[in-house]
Amino acid sequence: MSPWTSAVGAPQLARLLGSQHTRDGVVAGAAASLTGGRRVPAYRSLADGVRLLILEGRVAVAARLPAERELATALAVSRTTVAAAYEALRGEGFLESRRGAGSWTAMPAGSPLPTRGLDPLPPEAAASVIDLGTAALPAPEPWLTRAMRGALDELPPHARTHGDYPAGLPALRQALADRYTARGIPTMPEQIIVTTGAMGAVAATYQLMVRPGERVAVESPSYANILQLMREAGARLVPVAMADRLAGWDIPSWRQVLSAASPRMAYVVADFHNPTGALATEEQRRQLVDAARSAGTILVADETMAELRLDEEVELPRPVCAFDPAGSTVITIGSASKSFWAGLRIGWVRAAPDVIRSLVAARAYADLGTPVIEQLAVAWLLNTGGWEQAVEVRRDLARSNRNDLVDALRRHLPDWEFTVPHGGLMLWARTGGLSGSRIAEAGARLGVRVPSGPRFGVDGAFEGYVRLPFTVAGAVADKAATRLAAAADLVATGATFEAESPRTHVA
Repeated sequence: MSPWTSAVGAPQLARLLGSQHTRDGVVAGAAASLTGGRRVPAYRSLADGVRLLILEGRVAVAARLPAERELATALAVSRTTVAAAYEALRGEGFLESRRGAGSWTAMPAGSPLPTRGLDPLPPEAAASVIDLGTAALPAPEPWLTRAMRGALDELPPHARTHGDYPAGLPALRQALADRYTARGIPTMPEQIIVTTGAMGAVAATYQLMVRPGERVAVESPSYANILQLMREAGARLVPVAMADRLAGWDIPSWRQVLSAASPRMAYVVADFHNPTGALATEEQRRQLVDAARSAGTILVADETMAELRLDEEVELPRPVCAFDPAGSTVITIGSASKSFWAGLRIGWVRAAPDVIRSLVAARAYADLGTPVIEQLAVAWLLNTGGWEQAVEVRRDLARSNRNDLVDALRRHLPDWEFTVPHGGLMLWARTGGLSGSRIAEAGARLGVRVPSGPRFGVDGAFEGYVRLPFTVAGAVADKAATRLAAAADLVATGATFEAESPRTHVA
């Protein structure tokens, strides 16, 4: 097995280097740059540019770099410059090489793997700590109460049965199938299995489709809990960088990875991506499905954020599964957790009937089924129109929170960079050249909890980022930004802190 899982061509690497900007706005490229008033050698500028691309996740770890001669031609510099830059990167631990296999990116030995998360903060601690670790909002009342009352009214006939529904309640499967059909995706109940949340849906799909040691392609960055789930299951993760500034997927990179690495499965979030908030275009969806089909890769599309469009002028593309009418390539994951309430642990899988049958059969050795009351509640919402009204309440709250958080960040942290997403529940912020992990440590001491960027990367990338969810508003959003600014000041002055305690959950 090759030591690298993807490759970066010389033209692509040259383009990435040319698009870089330092905090002072100086374009980083192969030519020497100005730093601190002195001129840096060309090889050092090139090495620094590649190192930054690795740390920011724009070039994946374990990606094969172009040969020295190819990159020198693409950058219009001498081969000696490229050779010296590669040697500098090898010395710093960001590059490994082997005769016959070329050179590929790496993280320095001893760099902590991003396996820690944040548990949800206990409600009783909310008075003293602002929790930005969990991207979840309170239940949209009165719709939760109405749904539970409706569920209780529908419960008696189900209570007279054994209560085990491995595929899910027929009424809920029908309601979910009808909802896909109304979106222009003809769907039968036999194409739906109800699961315990989206995590349960992804876990079941992964266990059915992937054997330990097989490759799984993931966006870089990606949802922290899914990355951890797949690591613990023994997957060999292949990261694919997202396009810059919420531009969706980098399709040429996806084509290259799917062709070269032949991953068994790929996990993507096309609709208001977690953590960046990006929305993949319709053409990107079409091309990715085509590329996955050609490579024989199962494409798992997570739609948990799909209904959280916050800006009405933005037109939602068709679902990813719309470009797979035969149902042979795309498996869709849905959930009530983000659109409605995280405490309602209802998720689902939409796939070809034979895949659903296999998932149902495998469930006998897992959790047997999903609680009946919660399924009845979601079915009540979908069948009465309550779902649309509750989701509109959710959108209004998320939109207001987003605007308050953005305003607060711009006031208190003007050097932080982010693009405001048109939907979803979070934004992805570059922390002004400071360590996101250190800011998270300092913030925890100052009363604000945030997940740092490396939690959302495969091998320690995204050190200069944090994820900020739209869960606070008004004065609380302002206070959160004030505390984050104080944490950033502490990091900038070199203060030391106790390490965060290990956790395993980032919602």
